Amino acid sequence: MKKALTFLSVFVILVLAACGGGDTSGDSETTEITVGASSTPHAEILEEAKPLLEEEGISLTVEQYQDYVLPNDDLESGNLDANYFQHIPYLENQIEEIGYDFDYIDGIHIEPMGVYSQNISSIDDIEDGTEVILSRSVADHGRVLALFEEQGLITLDKNVDKVEAEVSDIVENPLNLTFSADVDAALLPEQYFAEEDALVAINTNYAIDADLNPLEDALFIEGDESPYVNVVAVQSEDTENEALNTLVDVLQSEEIQDFILETYDGAVVPVGGND
Repeated sequence: MKKALTFLSVFVILVLAACGGGDTSGDSETTEITVGASSTPHAEILEEAKPLLEEEGISLTVEQYQDYVLPNDDLESGNLDANYFQHIPYLENQIEEIGYDFDYIDGIHIEPMGVYSQNISSIDDIEDGTEVILSRSVADHGRVLALFEEQGLITLDKNVDKVEAEVSDIVENPLNLTFSADVDAALLPEQYFAEEDALVAINTNYAIDADLNPLEDALFIEGDESPYVNVVAVQSEDTENEALNTLVDVLQSEEIQDFILETYDGAVVPVGGND
């Protein structure tokens, strides 16, 4: 009888060991997600969010990109679960032009567009015929033109949606500014240094990468009311994905929003989740 009890005890111990001894700490599964991002500030913000996501059982891999084309291509192909690099007008333009079946979960931050110059230090110093260099990205053209209009440098056709405005929609141009839009956005900082007497509209992420301080170095810059909110974009079928929505919740958390404010000193403005 004693041998039978001993055998039974050993059997119970082995069963409990196989089940974790009643400890459920090993039962939780980790969800892995891969998100594409521009190196600055998007990837930096995602890296800061990693520990918070780990607490939620999510392991985040960040794939960094230096252009605005591949992150959407890789999202469409399934190489990414989401991307975080683009603002709403750019995303909508890409969906319309290329036919991506994309949507976004929510907005995270705004990167105010700035206009820079090597030699021009004041709006009053802008001379007749000055060249304005902007990226080839059509989604940013209306944004830049609206910024010039705010400074009283041009006037746009009042019947045109400013988000969709093009150079041809300028109806008044008292300084005869010439607008060139054949440069990749990532090359704009190089163009800024090369063209000494030009005005160059540079996206904040590329300005920061080039060690420019948007608040100090820009001749003029967008206000925080900009509609160009950077979002977490996903395939349309994934808008309700639990892990990706948790990612957005974390990026909108007070801890991450404070990180954005403290790290970028107003050059990147958080939105949502911290009202």
